[in-house]
Amino acid sequence: MPTASNTSRIAKNTLLLYFRMLLTMGVSLYTSRVILNALGIEDYGIYNVVGGVVAMFGILSGSLSAAISRFITFELGKGDLDKLKRIFCTSVNIQVILIAIITILMETIGIWFLNNKMVIPEERLAAANWVFQFSVVTFALNLLSVPYNAVIIAHEKMSAFAYISIIDCTLKLIVAFIIAYNPFDKLVYYGLLIMIVGAINRSIYAIYCKRHFEEATYRMIFDKGLMKDMFGFAGWNFIGASSSILRDQGGNLLLNLFFGTTVNAARGVAMQVCGAVQSFVNSFMTAVNPQITKSYASGDWDYMMKLVFQSAKFSFFIMLFISLPIMITTPYLLGLWLIQVPDYTVNFIRLVLAFVMLESMAIPLITVMLATGKIRNYQIVVGGLQMMNFPITYLCYKMGATAESVFIVAIIISVVCEISRLVMLKKMVDLPMTDFLKNVYFRVLLVAGVSAVFPIFLKGYLQDNFTSFLILSSLSVICVALFSYTIGCTNHDKEFLRTQFQKAKNKIFK
Repeated sequence: MPTASNTSRIAKNTLLLYFRMLLTMGVSLYTSRVILNALGIEDYGIYNVVGGVVAMFGILSGSLSAAISRFITFELGKGDLDKLKRIFCTSVNIQVILIAIITILMETIGIWFLNNKMVIPEERLAAANWVFQFSVVTFALNLLSVPYNAVIIAHEKMSAFAYISIIDCTLKLIVAFIIAYNPFDKLVYYGLLIMIVGAINRSIYAIYCKRHFEEATYRMIFDKGLMKDMFGFAGWNFIGASSSILRDQGGNLLLNLFFGTTVNAARGVAMQVCGAVQSFVNSFMTAVNPQITKSYASGDWDYMMKLVFQSAKFSFFIMLFISLPIMITTPYLLGLWLIQVPDYTVNFIRLVLAFVMLESMAIPLITVMLATGKIRNYQIVVGGLQMMNFPITYLCYKMGATAESVFIVAIIISVVCEISRLVMLKKMVDLPMTDFLKNVYFRVLLVAGVSAVFPIFLKGYLQDNFTSFLILSSLSVICVALFSYTIGCTNHDKEFLRTQFQKAKNKIFK
């Protein structure tokens, strides 16, 4: 496999995805401010937790979505166009079946749980039911988009995401302004408009794929063998998908049951910040993941391992580069960003950023696991561990623990899961566990610790104002960049970075 051309493609796609990310992040943070102010803390919390109920029923969709992406990317690596067409059509059939099943579950169990168990003020229950229905339709539209999105990512046409995101961001910006001046029930109207935006995005992705990819035209093909393989793969992956949903949305429900919708609003704000920061890593890994899968499919193990090590390490550094300034200056940033700041928001943001920094190193490991197709034992062990988030958090709350416990438990279990991943992948693909611990884990944790020392020390001598914010943010960024390169990178990593920098410099100044 031509490593140089693949590396160049990853770099190009990463830049395109970063353009997409910066655009969506800016609009997302601004619209969050407008929406939170327009809806109020209580209604914002209601929207966050009701949407979480719908996501709880998306356990099956998460596992099947991963199966679809893996099968399409793997077959592209092998170059079998005829089978690729059958995979696409089968994946659409699977999503339609899934939509029917989940809709029935949501309209029965979901409705009952919303009206009988969730902590929602009586006068807002009718609005919550409307939001629930809009969320169901939005969820179904997102499911139908999965095969098309998987095709775009597998072909590494990241420019499509960048261009379509401009439309998506523009629409959501319009929604935010409409809600701010809307004379009707703002919560209901917001749910309706978000559903309409979802329908427009779904249509655009479908049209783009049909015009650019031969395999992305749906035909009535029912390949029982292929459907059995995909469901079999998804069946074991269901454990991992369900554990993640149970951890995230289950935790959100526990917050609602023990602390009410105001704390759900705080979590909603924290997850907005988390999503914005995490998009930096997601953009990078979206460009890298297809190369990992294709390398495995073509048998280029050396290149695959190189990508796994470098992407795990650089993912953490990217997250630290953005997260450290936010974690140190969280109260001041929230005052600048939001008009209303829900209680618990500061601690929630700091804890969730620590969690996603740890999780960022798991993404390339999960990609390798999915590429092998042999996921049963992996999902039983790692998925089973992640499922413990919900009962352990519940027990903590029953014993009087603070609201922050949901994130603290997630962080502890995340560490255990990462060690388990390394042990399992050692057996699955002969991943050098000791080298990974030494050259990835040890280096990134050392960089994080050293980088945080100077900003934290200086913070104790500064007032909480804009000048201090600039000083602390700049110092944090400089420390992360300096120590990531000097301590975090091996000689091979440094040579790679110097080469990429020189290529970029030559292109700019040629």
